[in-house]
Amino acid sequence: MNEWTDARGKSLGDYARPSVAVDVAVLTYSGGALQVLVVEHRRRGLALPGTFLHEGELLTDAAERALRTKAGLIGTQFHQLAMFDDLARDDRGWVLSMAHTAVVPAAELPTSAILVNVVGGAVEQELAFDHADMVRLAVEDLRTRYAAQVDPARLLGESFTVLELRQLYEVIFDRELQKDAFRRHVTGALESTGEMSNPGNGRPAEMFRRKGEGRLPAQASVLLTG
Repeated sequence: MNEWTDARGKSLGDYARPSVAVDVAVLTYSGGALQVLVVEHRRRGLALPGTFLHEGELLTDAAERALRTKAGLIGTQFHQLAMFDDLARDDRGWVLSMAHTAVVPAAELPTSAILVNVVGGAVEQELAFDHADMVRLAVEDLRTRYAAQVDPARLLGESFTVLELRQLYEVIFDRELQKDAFRRHVTGALESTGEMSNPGNGRPAEMFRRKGEGRLPAQASVLLTG
């Protein structure tokens, strides 16, 4: 079988090729803050868990490998965000990175996980390469999902109070939400568990869970994003 060549007589092997990496922004909610999981890069300080694509490997397989070997996460759901291809993004050479994101409840993270706060979509510590830009994109993606459904990643677990839900949404969307308006927009996507919270010295509050898929009305997006 003849080797393929283009109109100039060149084969694929005649052209320079970039290295390809995958990086994963793992977001979580802990201590009343939105956080991202980072790892210690050998020479560059804090970075998102990532790895280079191996020959014959799918991007999803590389992302799973990065989460397993760098972050200690197995079976984590994730999806692609965007390809980062700035020629100056990595001083080691021509490296493209396919950014991915995952949202994981804090209780499911390894106890050794290093977490950095994210405020207003910006990570509060310097990260290697263009990983801070990946985190910003991951937060935008998170907001889109949370404007459509009630806590789809189960950051609050299976049951919660409306106050706990509002506090989560205020952190994710980085804005104060009027409590009555918030309750009005979310109650149609919730159902009571028939139980009350046990806050210690505070006043007990009704516990709720998602109704079905927890779909939020279109007006909720206006409330959340302004």
